[in-house]
Amino acid sequence: MYKYVIKRLLMLIPVVIGVSFMVFFIMSLTPGDTAKAILGEDAPKEALEKFREESGLNDPVPVQYGRYMMGLVKGDLGESYKTGRSVAAEIFSRFPATLKLSFWGMVFAVGLSIPIGIISATKQYSILDNVSMVLALLGIATPNFWLGLMLIIAFSLHLGWFPSAGAEGWVSLVLPVITLGTGCMANITRTTRSSMLEVVRQDYIRTAKAKGVSQRVTVWKHALKNALMPVVTVIGLQFGSLLGGAVLTETVFAWPGVGTFLINSIKSKDTPAVMGSVIVFCVCFSIVNLIVDILYAYIDPRIKSKYK
Repeated sequence: MYKYVIKRLLMLIPVVIGVSFMVFFIMSLTPGDTAKAILGEDAPKEALEKFREESGLNDPVPVQYGRYMMGLVKGDLGESYKTGRSVAAEIFSRFPATLKLSFWGMVFAVGLSIPIGIISATKQYSILDNVSMVLALLGIATPNFWLGLMLIIAFSLHLGWFPSAGAEGWVSLVLPVITLGTGCMANITRTTRSSMLEVVRQDYIRTAKAKGVSQRVTVWKHALKNALMPVVTVIGLQFGSLLGGAVLTETVFAWPGVGTFLINSIKSKDTPAVMGSVIVFCVCFSIVNLIVDILYAYIDPRIKSKYK
């Protein structure tokens, strides 16, 4: 297992290099002048030229990228053009807010999706099953930013139940969590239903029922455990996606997380800040996937042999 974990961590190196390469050169191709985006359109020419020289923007793009990667090898994510602060400090001061939003979004999604998926599978083609699958499709098809705006209009502007922006107390979490977790909940519900349908048709489930084992014990103790593998996979992927997908939700609700920082950095062409944010999201997603793979061994001991 330790060798497998080390191997997976080493595989992060080419992933980070590939991601950094794409992001850096995409940022270099975006229109606009970084100096003017940071200092303003009306900034004097002398100030603009001084900023370009001090920031290394006058150097060829490959040279800029090489310099950035040399710093990254040392663990330095660079300094933000806009604030002048360390990008690592900027990101990790905001990361707890993003992690908090993603965590509660996942709790909301898992807490509703797994019971709904199980009930839909055990009552296949019932009204509840049909309604839940229609709602799941709507959840997948609904863009996060649109849902967030609709929730703000309904529950903030008209009813006044929840704040429309900020991160003051648990009430400010409700609308962003629902917005972020809805699409994730829809995916997990569909996966849980399809996995449970496959398991409940197995011979050992029919044998358990024939022996007089109650429906509740058959479903929750025997069927669910064997149906968890694809569900855990989706939950892991969805949680990794939530960390990156929180970008739009944070922007809609003015949530003080890494997503808002990333959007503002893109607007101002703050390349080091954009690079640092994307790399952190990439590493987090990879680590979540690694944790999911390790969990497989505890759900199904037969998989342990594959890690040796």
